[in-house]
This record gives sequence, structure tokens and C-alpha cells, in this order.
Amino acid sequence: MEMTSATPLLSVVVIGRNEGARLLRCLESVKAMDYPGEAVEVVYVDSASVDGSREVAERMGARVIPVISPKPTAAMGRNAGWHACSRPFVLFLDGDTILDPRFVADTLPDFDPDTAVAFGNRREIRSEASVYNRVLDLDWISPAGVADFCGGDALIRREVLDAVKGYDESLIAGEEPEMCRRMRELGWKILHLDRPMTGHDLAMTRWSQYWRRSVRTGYAYAQVSERFRGSALPFWEAEAKHNRKHALVEAGLVMLALLASIFWQTGWPICLVAVFFLLLSLRTAAKVAWKSPSFSTRLLYGVHSHLQQIPIYFGQLQYRRDRRNGRIRELIEYKGATQ
Repeated sequence: MEMTSATPLLSVVVIGRNEGARLLRCLESVKAMDYPGEAVEVVYVDSASVDGSREVAERMGARVIPVISPKPTAAMGRNAGWHACSRPFVLFLDGDTILDPRFVADTLPDFDPDTAVAFGNRREIRSEASVYNRVLDLDWISPAGVADFCGGDALIRREVLDAVKGYDESLIAGEEPEMCRRMRELGWKILHLDRPMTGHDLAMTRWSQYWRRSVRTGYAYAQVSERFRGSALPFWEAEAKHNRKHALVEAGLVMLALLASIFWQTGWPICLVAVFFLLLSLRTAAKVAWKSPSFSTRLLYGVHSHLQQIPIYFGQLQYRRDRRNGRIRELIEYKGATQ
């Protein structure tokens, strides 16, 4: 694909809410990217920040669009952003990311006529800052090639966004996978390229953040999978069912161990269950050997992969309760404002 100043190609949409210094870093990386031949159109969409994020974006030369809604979602922000853009390709970024300077220039030529979305590798920029950052960094690693969906950072054809009417603003999470599923239904391709795309700042230091992030995942599983249940192209239905079974088995084993320990007045049942979960974690660590050379990191990831099933299932239960009560939930946020 030829890039010339006569045919400007790229718009960048950054969304954020109380990202503060992280947003400044993101916009600086956009400004510094190695992209020849044209001025890049940059739009920042703000969801009711109270930390001066809009002023930061204005100083960096971005066009600022506020999302005015009592219950804003990331999907609302992304839609407001791309609707305000005029170029044939839109690069979406979250405000807590840093763009690799070569990603766009290297990726645009990889768009063949059937490709709707291309994305690269997202990694944590401070994986050593907490055990949560260290473990969840491995969640971003997936095989390269044709994929089912992308995440929040992605380069997307504007014409395909028009064709599918963008992101579903009723979703509080999982809006990118849901939109990609609609794109694939129309015959478009989602492409994961094995090259650096963004660094991400999870900024997770507390158990409460980990819990809320996992609950949000479960909410998305339930909401999105229900939407496509029974269709020719179901989506996340298997993941939602697997989570329900996994969480119920885990909770059942723990409860049985506690009751057995109380009944027999011994800690052996609890120890046996702990050993069982350790063996499961070791098996997972072996399966993901391709993600990291560090055995300790993979073991922690194994623990995470089973531990997260409980809050994920809580998220599914929250969705069912909200649907039953006709409630529209606000964003489930796990990250606070920066200073």
C-alpha cells in the first residue's frame, strides 16, 4: 500500500478517563511515531475526566471530544472518535498505552483487500511493579495470524466501521470482540501480527483491582455470549459455560474441604485441595511455556488462570441480575486517576 502526502490515510483515536500522566505519555508516543508523508489526524475522546486530561490533550494538539452521558462506555468513546475522523484507516488506542513508533508504518502494507483489522503485540511496560502486572502481562500474548478478535488497540478500516455501524455502546466491556464477530460474519479478516504495537500500563497494585477487572470480564462473557446464542456464529458461549463449570467446581471443592476439616477436626482436607490446585497450576505453567521463559512467572500465571474463575463467574451472575432487574450498569472500573 503506497503512502503519499496526496492521499492521507491515518486518523488516531485515543480514549481515556482520568489517565493524567499516562495520557500525556500516550499522546507523546503518537506524535513521535515514524510515519512519513502526512500529518496525522489525532482525536482524544474524554469520558468525564476530573484530572485535567482534556487540557493535556489540547496542549498536545489533539482535537478533544467529550462523551456526555450519565453512564459512559468505552464503546461510546470509540464511536465518537471515529465518527469525527476523515481518514480511511483509524488507529484506536487506550489512553494508558504507548504506541510503538514503527507499528503503523510497518502494518499498513499488510492490509490485503480482505483485512478489516490489524493489531500487534501489547505488553506491560512495568511488569515488575506488582505481581498483578507481572502475571497479566502474559494475558496479552497470543499466537500471530488470523484471529477471532482484537483488543482496544487496533488499526481498522474506516469503511468496515461504517459497514458494521461501529462499536455496540450498550456493552460495558467486550465491545471490540463483539464488533469483530460482526465483521467476520460479513467475511472480513482480523489479523494479529507478531510485532510490537503498544506498551500498556495496567497500574494494578491491589487485590480489589484484580477482582473488579475479572468481574468485568465475566460480565462481558455473559452479555456478549447471550447476544449470539443460537446464531450461525456463536461467540464466547463456550468460554462462558467453561467459566461457570470451573467456578462451581472450585467453590464446591473449597466448601467440601472446609466442612470436612471442621467435621474431622483436621486440616488435611484443606491441604489436599491446595495440592490439587497447585498441580493444576503446574499443568497450566507447562502449557504456556511458549509465553515466558520464567517458570515462576508461568506458575503465578497458572494460579491466576484458576483463581480468576471465581470473580469472572460473579461477573456473569451480576449480568443476569441486572438483566432480570432491567438495570443498565455503569462501567466496572479498576483503575484510579493518576497524579
